[in-house]
Amino acid sequence: MNIPNVLIVPYPVQGHVNPLMNFSQKLVEHGCKITFVNTDFTHKRVMNSMAKQESHDESPMKLVSIPDGLGPDDDRSDVGELSVSILSTMPAMLERLIEDIHLNGGNKITCIVADVIMGWALEVGSKLGIKGVLFWTASATMFALQYNIPTLIQDGIIDSDGFPITQRTFQISPSMPTMDTGVIWWSKVYDRETEKKVFNYVVHCTQNSNLAEWFICNTTYELEPKALSFVPKLLPVGPLLRSYDNTNTNASSLGQFWEEDHSCLNWLNQQPHGSVLYVAFGSFTHFDQNQFNELALGLDLTSRPFLWVVREDNKLEYPNEFLGNRGKIVGWTPQLKVLNHPAIACFVSHCGWNSIMEGLSNGVPFLCWPYFTDQFYNKTYICDELKVGLGLNSDENGLVSRWEIKKKLDQLLSNEQIRARCLELKETGMNNIEEGGGSSKNISRFVNWLKS
Repeated sequence: MNIPNVLIVPYPVQGHVNPLMNFSQKLVEHGCKITFVNTDFTHKRVMNSMAKQESHDESPMKLVSIPDGLGPDDDRSDVGELSVSILSTMPAMLERLIEDIHLNGGNKITCIVADVIMGWALEVGSKLGIKGVLFWTASATMFALQYNIPTLIQDGIIDSDGFPITQRTFQISPSMPTMDTGVIWWSKVYDRETEKKVFNYVVHCTQNSNLAEWFICNTTYELEPKALSFVPKLLPVGPLLRSYDNTNTNASSLGQFWEEDHSCLNWLNQQPHGSVLYVAFGSFTHFDQNQFNELALGLDLTSRPFLWVVREDNKLEYPNEFLGNRGKIVGWTPQLKVLNHPAIACFVSHCGWNSIMEGLSNGVPFLCWPYFTDQFYNKTYICDELKVGLGLNSDENGLVSRWEIKKKLDQLLSNEQIRARCLELKETGMNNIEEGGGSSKNISRFVNWLKS
């Protein structure tokens, strides 16, 4: 059998690099070689976060990079500009990278697995005679929504720039639940100009779907039966969870943009079981000073121990009256290890899809605080469909008050039905990745195809 050399191309943000890195690890465990392509900017961050670890040249996973077309000081959190620059720069760079790998006697690339929103990479592959696969990093429902853009325009739900024409509910298919136009992810970015750029970019990437031989998604049949039956070509392989090196408890997760602070695990060891609020909002969320103050003082009000992730790029001040003496504040965590810790009581989350899959896999209830894109749909899904969390209400000024935070946390932690439902979903999720489970079988099927 051939040893496949799979080229992986994620969109250059943390929430897309993570699931593709986890998927790559699964492929390595099945005997594949991986060439993981980050942008130069992302690659540098990933390497810096791993600076203290030894690298092995003979590793079956090679991390390589190409430019994204932006300057060193450009703002890469402006996803509109980032997407425009990616499309004008990276296709030619990716082609050159593959040609160099082939010219220098490296293992020939046998397949490209591209993030759906890097779908242009399949055009490059097609030109070079390399087969292509698309990987979707969010929920199957959001995949169904994106692939129905022409119908949404035709039915008068969105205009040609992707914006909802009126606030209303709609159904992608009779078998799927109704959705609100307020959860159309590309219209929930930052501002109209950015959203227009993102929508045009997404439409361009989606046009390459006919070049994909497989569509892969980090979900399970049990979690999203209706969406998966509506899009039968989508292969669920979730939950994609990080594989840790058990011989080195401080080993960092590959692909992180920030260095993980492992001291939080020792701190968790000293807390009572089921007592700690884990508060983490992913790699993009930014609060204004007033909201940051309310969050800090809300955590104080609960009188519970908390582990709060405040990224290094946070420029806000803690309020003077904030005590924080029951908590620990860190810059970034080994999140899967944290959620798996018996001390964790619940997850105060931005509702990014990776965080949802990790929380569900550990039976942890959610307090949902979405920030942008698909997170608003994910919050509705967690609270109304799965019934494993609660949402927060803001006041007339759009502020979530400290009292609201305390009230909802008290409600969440005293709700036995939510707790029982979390444990039920944990069991079905973990069964999927056991040998013989649905997702495990799907990964084996995919690997057999790669090796054929």
